[in-house]
Amino acid sequence: MNLAALLAPVLPETFFAEYHDRKPLHVQGGAAKFAAVLGWRGINRLLDMTHIWSSQSLKLFLDGKPVEPAQYCASAVSREGGQGQQPDARKVAEWVAKGASIVMNDVDSLTPGLASVSAALEGAGLGKAQANAYISWQSHKAFPAHYDTHDVWAVQVEGEKIWNVWEGRAEWPISHPVFRSQDQAHHEQAKGKLRERVLLKTGDLLYLPRGWYHDALAEAPASVHIAYGTHAVLGMDALNILTERVLYEPLFRQPLPRQDGSAAAKFALTQRVGQLGARLAELAKDPKVLGVLEGFIANHRYQRGGNDLLATRGLAAPAAVAGDEAPGFRVLAGGVRPVRRGAEWVLKTEAGALPLAPSEAEAAAWLLARPDVTEAELRAAHPGVDAAALLGRLAGAGLVLAA
Repeated sequence: MNLAALLAPVLPETFFAEYHDRKPLHVQGGAAKFAAVLGWRGINRLLDMTHIWSSQSLKLFLDGKPVEPAQYCASAVSREGGQGQQPDARKVAEWVAKGASIVMNDVDSLTPGLASVSAALEGAGLGKAQANAYISWQSHKAFPAHYDTHDVWAVQVEGEKIWNVWEGRAEWPISHPVFRSQDQAHHEQAKGKLRERVLLKTGDLLYLPRGWYHDALAEAPASVHIAYGTHAVLGMDALNILTERVLYEPLFRQPLPRQDGSAAAKFALTQRVGQLGARLAELAKDPKVLGVLEGFIANHRYQRGGNDLLATRGLAAPAAVAGDEAPGFRVLAGGVRPVRRGAEWVLKTEAGALPLAPSEAEAAAWLLARPDVTEAELRAAHPGVDAAALLGRLAGAGLVLAA
């Protein structure tokens, strides 16, 4: 994936000219667009990797309030041998049954699908891309109106969610107590009037510039979106680079004029600070300093992936075997069911009616009621049906997508 595929049908040139760091953008996709990023099967697999989760990396929220870790975690020994809190599947399920949202933090490199979006954003020079997965249920809001200290790229992978996008925007906030200490009363006043209400459907994308006020509420029985936050290089980062450079400047290592309350002392301090500022301005134009800054911006991304141990040893990778990460098919037409026309059964598709044998109609109804399915699962549930052939026909009709 690259930025063009992520934004399609909006062109990257249009995005940078009209939207980037200027205003929100809603891009309507289709159920197939982000099918490979993450689905329910992948979510369950990740949650079952129990030792990568803690009370910090996996959080629960119910109707705008956090659930205390003690209420969904159990004491456990971490992989490093220390004592910590680890989510307990039974307790998590109890809270989910009540409507609690799940937030899976720092998931941007956990699967190839999740990493593909991170790579697309970072490859476009938008900064370091970090992602959290938000799993929520109908009519339960996880967070009140707020802004983020990074640009938000919300990728809707399951269900639907309504986003309230407000008119208010904080001026380029950063992750600092000055901004983190603002209470909800401040946010409610600063968010302003409702700008637009966006219905994000499966395959849609919502871009929000840093500081833009928003909140969201699931509209489908279940909703999953991945919020990618891009952290760009800031002016403060340029100042940090200059701070390293002035280590080699005697003027910056000298003590500042002693202050005794006299006019002469104040004047000396004013003069010295003026000299420091003038020298900083000169250094900011130094080609070497600019070269360092250009390299810092160009390489401002997380290092992830790139492992191929067998290739490193000059050995061929093994062929995929049955049951090893079974690919499966993502259902794109949830809720569609076969209908009977006389003695025949058909599935209505955008391309027309797809005829089915009675046994195929039963199998199709079964699999289209699921979020995804593998050929082996279909064969086991409906042994009288040619699973491969049926899946191929459904894929050809745009009802399922091979993952």
